[in-house]
Amino acid sequence: QVQLVESGGGLVQPGGSLRLSCAASGRTFSRYTACWFRQAPGKEREFVAGISWSGISTYYTDSVKGRFTISRDNAKNTVYLTMNNLKPEDTAVYYCAADLGVFPSTTPGEYEYWGQGTQVTVSS
Repeated sequence: QVQLVESGGGLVQPGGSLRLSCAASGRTFSRYTACWFRQAPGKEREFVAGISWSGISTYYTDSVKGRFTISRDNAKNTVYLTMNNLKPEDTAVYYCAADLGVFPSTTPGEYEYWGQGTQVTVSS
């Protein structure tokens, strides 16, 4: 069983930066693929970035490549999403998700464990 808790969201101006954190419970979290999804009002949940259990492999949706970086610290059971050069279209609730052996799946239904989400708003 894995429980995920996101933090770090907030209001930021266009061009600004934020770092989201996803803290996980469970001693075996280091074996899990982890990723970030986001959902804007009236839109479907979409994949943002994923990272393998080892942290060696990462995968991003095209719209965030070069701006977002996913990373993890397995000693701290935490996954991060560093977001730079934020745009208004990045506004959404950001969710952390995890599961075993699904990298690099971009399908929400393939992830069993989810956090409650953290709001990111990009606006001047």
